[in-house]
Amino acid sequence: MSVGVDGRSTRWADHRTARRAELVRAARKAVHRLGPTVSMDEIAAAAGTSKSIVYRYFDDKAGLRLAVAEAVVAQMHDTLQEAAHGAATPEGALRAMVRVYLEMIEHSPNVYWFVTRTSIGGNDPISPADPPGGRDAQSPVGSSDAPLGAYLDSVIELVAEPFAQAANVTPEDAAAWAAGAVGFVRGSGEWWLGHRGTGQSVTREQLTERVSLWLWNGPVGVLHSAESAAATTA
Repeated sequence: MSVGVDGRSTRWADHRTARRAELVRAARKAVHRLGPTVSMDEIAAAAGTSKSIVYRYFDDKAGLRLAVAEAVVAQMHDTLQEAAHGAATPEGALRAMVRVYLEMIEHSPNVYWFVTRTSIGGNDPISPADPPGGRDAQSPVGSSDAPLGAYLDSVIELVAEPFAQAANVTPEDAAAWAAGAVGFVRGSGEWWLGHRGTGQSVTREQLTERVSLWLWNGPVGVLHSAESAAATTA
């Protein structure tokens, strides 16, 4: 004997899901416009509702921040994956991913800082001017920041693919290099965000080319040289 599903419950669940997604989009827009220190009152105003309504869908600011992070990192991962798989060569795949990453953080630095540098409590955002090793530099990959941590793990897998194809290395070597490459690109991108407009920075495209060149020619060049030397002495 089957038990029917209450249509009203289903409609209410669908409504909550849709409303929650609307609030996440509104919060993201508010952060983009007002900065990573945006308050819950400002987010509620941007959503055209009250703070109490926002709290019906998110326990606190930390919960809202994690929901925004989930949306941002999912979009970023999909875009990076599309760029990598659309490239003609492994080196082109790496360059495409570096370019897409820099484009996305340049489009909305405020959202980037909100997602990656705001403490999980939501009340102690790190300033973009703080050094990379500053107050909360390690929090994005902590257990409390599951969306970003999962994103970084999945991006490491994406970046490892073109390297493994070109260098013919073990999966472990490819993963180790990719983890370092992701950290290098992220650090370079954050440095660039903090120095734009100071007369000491480079253009996004210049940084894309330089970072891609440094990453690719470093380990790939070393491995190819070693293989050539081994073949010569064999």
